[in-house]
Amino acid sequence: MTAKTRAEKSAAAMWADDQASKWAGIGIERVDEGSAALALTVEAHHCNGHGICHGGVIFMLADSAFAFACNSRNQATVAQHNMISFIAPGRQGDRLLAEAREVSLTGRSGLYDASVKNQDGQLIAEMRGCSRAIKGQLFEETAPPVAQD
Repeated sequence: MTAKTRAEKSAAAMWADDQASKWAGIGIERVDEGSAALALTVEAHHCNGHGICHGGVIFMLADSAFAFACNSRNQATVAQHNMISFIAPGRQGDRLLAEAREVSLTGRSGLYDASVKNQDGQLIAEMRGCSRAIKGQLFEETAPPVAQD
């Protein structure tokens, strides 16, 4: 199985049970080994009292992209901690794209960066996520990659 096929199968398995991302209106644009891009169109219910996209919604989009990137090898992986910096506001009607990429993967620990941009390419937020591989796979595979201690 190619790395891209494994990433796509991992994403499909995760997406089947990911009610939170679906509820928020997030969709998968693309996945590959160590990377993922997810998108969201900002609607009225995503906006806060300032009339801009709620930071929690932007964080959720970036975190979801991070999740699909760090689970792309069919090794169950969770967030250990994340940090986000908001650069510019997202506005109702904006199409936000979060692109996550692997920076480092050593043993069971990974480091990922996710950039959120609007339809004009304007940077909205930057997130750094640290992941930790746990026991299990997303789909059954005869020779799965093994998480190391």
